[in-house]
Amino acid sequence: MTDQAYELHGLKLSYFTGKLEAYLRAKGVEFRFVEMDTADFRRCARETGVAQMPQLRTPQGAWLTDTTAIIALFEDQAAEPRFRPSTATSAFLSRLLEDAFDEWLWRPALYYRWAFAEDSRLMGRQIARTMLRDLPIPLWFRTLVITARQKREYLRADGVTRENAPAIERHYLAVLDMLEPVLTARPFLFGDRPCEADFGLFGPMFRHFSDDPTPAAILRERAPHVLAWTARLWAATPESLSGSDRVGDPPADLDPLLQSIAEDYLPYLQANLEAVASHAPRVSFGSFGAQFEIPASPYRAASWLDLRRQFSALSPAEQTAVSARLGGGTGLGGAAPEPGLSAPGSGGRVANRHWR
Repeated sequence: MTDQAYELHGLKLSYFTGKLEAYLRAKGVEFRFVEMDTADFRRCARETGVAQMPQLRTPQGAWLTDTTAIIALFEDQAAEPRFRPSTATSAFLSRLLEDAFDEWLWRPALYYRWAFAEDSRLMGRQIARTMLRDLPIPLWFRTLVITARQKREYLRADGVTRENAPAIERHYLAVLDMLEPVLTARPFLFGDRPCEADFGLFGPMFRHFSDDPTPAAILRERAPHVLAWTARLWAATPESLSGSDRVGDPPADLDPLLQSIAEDYLPYLQANLEAVASHAPRVSFGSFGAQFEIPASPYRAASWLDLRRQFSALSPAEQTAVSARLGGGTGLGGAAPEPGLSAPGSGGRVANRHWR
């Protein structure tokens, strides 16, 4: 390991840390992993303005934190192996899937971790033992405090209730059922080489669904080829991928997943954008047959606007092709509010991952 390596600050049980680790490994980017404690978490947050993980320090001393932006930065440099698909339509669909896997699967991943006793005991103790290791209090008390905090943050504050919990479980099962035939047919989502969509899916699958006891038991029985894909992507290296080409347009067997995202996730993104633009503190939406109400997210509004800008940059024929894959009306075109949103930065008020 040289002094010119990147530093990846995070935890080995973190959703987005796992996503970025897998990308850097597959890309052949040299990095040193730094396990966060509370002091390092605060220090990194001051550098980027966002209290989240992972945080990536470049060899030049700059700090980066949004995994989507980090992957885009590396892909823009065109170094091999390239993971951005080769056509404009496939590149857009990969980016859309990456965003959906980042945010649409966030609630199911955190629900299974904190709503079930076995999972919450295990993961609460792991966080207490790792990230909270610099706090001068007993391990049992650290575990109690962080478990209560995580349940409050990722269940109650994220709109989870007894009434809508079954919908979250339906969501997870539906995604597994749509992914299993895809990953039975080929090594990665679009073909023989991963793309941004694979790395987006990897975050929840690797560090949550295949790791936490309750969803992992479901995954093993219901979608063994999805489980095998998780190991395959973690093992990917530039050498193992050298015989594969950049992927093109995704095969038709991904259309059920794309259309589910268009029906269930994109309307939420539009409603959230409208809430942020009108300074409404909360947004209500339906998902898998249940109603949710959660705080409005400026980060997700900015991401939705970015997706809309990428869609508008496509040619009319390409837009038609994308819309057809998504099942028609998507909300990607037409007028939309454009609130002035900018990412937090160093030197200002530190925000959370939603830029709140």
